[in-house]
Amino acid sequence: MPTQPLSQKEIEDRLRELPGWSVEDDRLLRTYRLADHFAATALVVHVAQIQQELDHHSDLTLGYDTVAVSVHTHSAGGVLTEKDFTLAERVEGIAPGHGAT
Repeated sequence: MPTQPLSQKEIEDRLRELPGWSVEDDRLLRTYRLADHFAATALVVHVAQIQQELDHHSDLTLGYDTVAVSVHTHSAGGVLTEKDFTLAERVEGIAPGHGAT
């Protein structure tokens, strides 16, 4: 069964549940700040593990003390779907444990 794009209202409703996240160019985005490079790298590895579990992968950008997450669903034509918000919720759940703000 193909993944269905979310409507603009569904996106806005789901975004209210994810403080710090935004939507730009049909991508769900968030940048986290961490204590140092090691903490940022550990967050990237943990996010990669979640992505493997969900079989849904974001673009991750590792900086010295930042991690940027950018996600959309390629199989739905590069738009936002429930899969993107599920991934974002999972990342939000683990980020504080890494000291991310």
